[in-house]
Amino acid sequence: MRSGARLGIDVGRARIGVSRCDAGGLLAVPVETVARAADGDDDVRRILELAAEFEAIELVVGNPLSLSGAATPSTDDAIAFAERLAAAGAAVRLVDERLSTVSAQQALRATGKSSRKQRPIVDQVAAVIILQHAIDAERASGNPPGRSVDTDEGQHPL
Repeated sequence: MRSGARLGIDVGRARIGVSRCDAGGLLAVPVETVARAADGDDDVRRILELAAEFEAIELVVGNPLSLSGAATPSTDDAIAFAERLAAAGAAVRLVDERLSTVSAQQALRATGKSSRKQRPIVDQVAAVIILQHAIDAERASGNPPGRSVDTDEGQHPL
């Protein structure tokens, strides 16, 4: 298991959930929900600020494939966002996140939160699920999870 904190990113159309883990990669916790920028790079800038604040070695972005493993419009959106983060200088990995939002909604419902009260935090909980799955997979296999997102300029550390 590589040492260093990581951020988990759940990319949605309106909001981006952000989570983090400790430097030992033991436990993912929610951080915040970032508003998706309609134009400009405010969302990327905020995530890079959080990465610097938590001294993250990489960003783990959820890749929302269909249940069959095929790409969807959400997949294309998440990959494009991950590429924007990588182009801004972040080390980014894409990991399979099938059903993370569904799992997050179920977990919140189990705590008694109504759908309306879930909305502000469901993206953060999905980001926690994505990141926890990634660090657990790395711990079990000894290999970084998912795949690296490279840019034309090459991969850069945060």
